[in-house]
Amino acid sequence: MSVSVAIRALPTEQEIRSVVAAVLAGLTVETRSAPALTAEPLRAAAPSAELAVGADHGGYRLKERIVAALREDGHEVRDCGTHGTEAVDYPDFAHAVARLVAERECDVGIVVDGAGIGSCMAANKVPGIRAATCWDVSSARNSREHNHANVLALGAGLIGENLALEIVRAWLETPWGGDRHARRVGLIGEIERRYVAGAEVGATR
Repeated sequence: MSVSVAIRALPTEQEIRSVVAAVLAGLTVETRSAPALTAEPLRAAAPSAELAVGADHGGYRLKERIVAALREDGHEVRDCGTHGTEAVDYPDFAHAVARLVAERECDVGIVVDGAGIGSCMAANKVPGIRAATCWDVSSARNSREHNHANVLALGAGLIGENLALEIVRAWLETPWGGDRHARRVGLIGEIERRYVAGAEVGATR
């Protein structure tokens, strides 16, 4: 039995050149449309804001670095102290920052102590304050987008300087998400009003 086999003609050199040219053209278009990557450090993309910043002795050095970086980024900063490494009480400085934010003299605030916990607790005693302790960029963004945080608390003894600056800048450039989060943040405010009805804004309790 005979079998006939159809043999396809090989493409010519000109046809091969045409295919290669078409592929390269497609790659060029895709490359040009791709977003450019950058190795630049994270910079504050938010409009210039006025911030209140405070720290106890454990957060003093990091506070100084944050204040300098914020001013370099074009922000106005109210430095609420402390101004040295002598032992002081963190609630005093957290309260000073929180009061400026609650009374709308500053847009937002940053408090720094050893762990970022005590100052956060103290700041949250001021009506209208939603302070959040953040140890990484993800929690910083979440606290702003989901919880409308207006005071950032940092622990100088737990995070390095570079990470702290990344957290600060990410926190500042992340907008409030609103929408479904607004109702939940509103519920936080309702709880606060049940217990501080008639209390002076900014007063300790």
